[in-house]
Amino acid sequence: MNAGSRCVFAERQGDPHMTDQTRRAPSRAVTAAAGLIVAAEALGLAALACWELIALLSGDTDSAISSIALLVLTGVGAVIVLAFAAGILRGRSWARSGGIVTQLLILAVAIGAATGQYAHPLIGLALAAPAVVGLVLLVLASRAAGRSARGDSAGG
Repeated sequence: MNAGSRCVFAERQGDPHMTDQTRRAPSRAVTAAAGLIVAAEALGLAALACWELIALLSGDTDSAISSIALLVLTGVGAVIVLAFAAGILRGRSWARSGGIVTQLLILAVAIGAATGQYAHPLIGLALAAPAVVGLVLLVLASRAAGRSARGDSAGG
């Protein structure tokens, strides 16, 4: 039995030698990883907004009005997702909820990218992989926060 499984086993058995800090350490790491993934996705949206701006300024658009609207929506989305990332890193429930919705939306885009009319399966996979990891981490962070709020360290 390795140290990690002993820690989980001891936590589930209610080991009196485990401190609150020992119990919170994995959930902090999970929360931090989830926040960093969501922050990276926000940076990806910001990069997309920059690309849209360059296309607009170079005249590489069919409709300037549509391009401006898309640019504004992408920028607003980047700011919102960045706010989710900051909230997740601070342990806020609303941010975890928003992050979960964001991951589901990214998965929908990934499925479209992999199977749509102009399908690029590798692009779909590149979008889906961090979204799946982020989704799992956010669910784990939400469960840990719920256990912490109840004062229940049994993990059930």
